[in-house]
Amino acid sequence: MTARHQFHGLPVSEGVAIGEIYHVNPPANATGKATAQQVEAAFAKVARSRASLAADLCARGDQTQAGIVEVGALIAADPALVTPVLDAMRGGADAMTAVRDAVAAQAAVLAALPDPDLAQRAGDVRQIGEAVLTELADSQAVPPPDNNFILVSREVDPADLIRLADASQTSARLAGAVSVGGGASSHAAIVARGLGLPMLAGADPLVLEMPAGTQAILDAEAGRVTVDPPVEVLRAAAARTAGQPQTHPDPVQPTGVLARDGQAITVLCNVASAAETRLGLSGGAVGVGLLRTEIPFTGARNWPTEAEHLAQLTPVLAELDGRPAVVRLLDFSGDKIPPFLAGARHGLTALLDAPHALDDQLSAILRAGRRARLAILIPMVTSLDEVRRVRGRLAEMSRRADVTAPDLGIMVEVADTARNAETFAAEVGFFSIGTNDLTSEVLGIDRADPRTGPALAADPRVLKLIEHVVLAAGDNAIPVSVCGDAAADPEVLPLLLRLGVRTLSVGAARVPKVAGWIAGAQP
Repeated sequence: MTARHQFHGLPVSEGVAIGEIYHVNPPANATGKATAQQVEAAFAKVARSRASLAADLCARGDQTQAGIVEVGALIAADPALVTPVLDAMRGGADAMTAVRDAVAAQAAVLAALPDPDLAQRAGDVRQIGEAVLTELADSQAVPPPDNNFILVSREVDPADLIRLADASQTSARLAGAVSVGGGASSHAAIVARGLGLPMLAGADPLVLEMPAGTQAILDAEAGRVTVDPPVEVLRAAAARTAGQPQTHPDPVQPTGVLARDGQAITVLCNVASAAETRLGLSGGAVGVGLLRTEIPFTGARNWPTEAEHLAQLTPVLAELDGRPAVVRLLDFSGDKIPPFLAGARHGLTALLDAPHALDDQLSAILRAGRRARLAILIPMVTSLDEVRRVRGRLAEMSRRADVTAPDLGIMVEVADTARNAETFAAEVGFFSIGTNDLTSEVLGIDRADPRTGPALAADPRVLKLIEHVVLAAGDNAIPVSVCGDAAADPEVLPLLLRLGVRTLSVGAARVPKVAGWIAGAQP
């Protein structure tokens, strides 16, 4: 085996996988077969999308953000960018190379201007270039192979993991993933852990050059992927995976009451798909403590409609008849910002600024979750005004649906919100502590940083805030849970239990292991 056949990365989801290399889209340096007409259409589509968003922002009175987005629309429609692309294609260049070269040339000219405001437009040009390349790549998306496969991408999209896992058949399934970008706290890593998929992040970029269809071994224990391995190495890996569970086909008793020092602990699961929900329930979870609704829409070109929400929510909530189902509102932030919010406000602010989008989601949740023990969770809360605005719309949408409004709780994942937990506890139905973002903020480490990971929540500064939240919840007689990845970390879990945490929501594939730890089994 030559050195070029082995690539290293950061293990972010444990396990070993064997399968063919699969690139969901052409690699970043791939050539494209798009015609000049398709390229013009891609530029026009990006321009229309930006113009539509700018008009929407303007109608809502957000002139500043509208102006920013409008610049992108003008760039995408500017012949000064589009014409050089078409000229290069007429000269023999492929579509993607022509776009990249034209974008790089125009961005370089702008970056060299002495006026700092104009120089900053170089970044806008690069963003538009990426949007156009994405449009072209989407039109060339490659279907998965007929055999087990390992997804390899510059930045693995959590939505792709869910889509491919849901579509996998027994004869051909998504076996693992390798990402050049991201870290242990990226949402792709979180979804991979929930699905029980081995995954590496921060991998050597040269892995992107490996041909699709080549056999590979992903060892997320050792932190490496071996491409085109010798037969004896392949056999050894196959022996390791033979006893590796992929699902829990036979449901076990729900782990709702587990004795540890006489305490009752409830174990729920974090999901973003029906596949994860089935996996978590079959592993013993009582229900869902966090349903991430934004994951299927990270590539959306506009706010999801009520019908689109229903299509995603119904298969998940149908699995939760009579069970707890905590549905989080759209959290388009961090590494989950869809194209239509590029350059605009994001997160809870964006959702509250789009009341039609909030109403559509609330209506869909109420319709799809009629038979579940439904609760709604607001992400990234920073003020009581945000809570009151959501509560008002929830009351109205519940009235229209002729149902009782479900409990409304908040994610406690912002440090200031945790410090003022008693203020929020008086106005909400429950707390759900998001340790990933809370830890990232308290320690000053970006979630995308390879150094991040669930174990960092053991830092005394983070634990002190969690303890404060738990005490505030107790004083106000409201439930509190931990839904961040720290709840499934063998070192942090005992610390959370000592702080009084009695409800945990963890990745679906980790439910049995966490239950065993709580029951007293050795990690």
